[in-house]
Amino acid sequence: MSRRKIELEIMALSNATQSHSYAVVLNEINGTRKLPIVIGSAEAQAIAVALENIHTGRPLTHDLMKHMMMAFSIDLKEVLIHRLHEGIFYAKLICQSPYETIEIDSRTSDALAIAVRFGAPIFTYEAILNVAGAPGEGDDIDVEMGTEHAGSSASNEPGNELIKLSLHELNTLLEEVLEREDYILAARIRDEINKRG
Repeated sequence: MSRRKIELEIMALSNATQSHSYAVVLNEINGTRKLPIVIGSAEAQAIAVALENIHTGRPLTHDLMKHMMMAFSIDLKEVLIHRLHEGIFYAKLICQSPYETIEIDSRTSDALAIAVRFGAPIFTYEAILNVAGAPGEGDDIDVEMGTEHAGSSASNEPGNELIKLSLHELNTLLEEVLEREDYILAARIRDEINKRG
């Protein structure tokens, strides 16, 4: 297996299936391949909150984890998606304390949520990207929280009803969804408000 590390960045969160699953789409830096990883709704929200800089009324679990690490002078140097076994990705947090480098096993979705909060780089091995990566050109990834939605018109996009709301209605709706902690929808509403600002 090729141990050459490839750096990735989070490109988007998208609906993965009709269930409450999402895919986080990682894009190869200096390349065209994409690595989609299916994650749960809670993990997608945790990533969305950090990507969109949404301020919650109280810290989420991954915020708490970051604060604890910082309190003990532990820095997240990188996330490494190091294994793919039977369709499941395995990740490690590569941390630096004042005394040593520490590798901590993590679910990939949690590792990504923490990486976004630290601004830490994300890596995988060439061999994993060769097996699970998708080519970047001409793909039809349904992007809910990104800048692309290839292959469909805007009228077919989920959540297009936001365009029909007034700015006042959007701000009211934003307060409601933040109260019920639906941060993915909150990010989409905030993006629509920013488009009009």
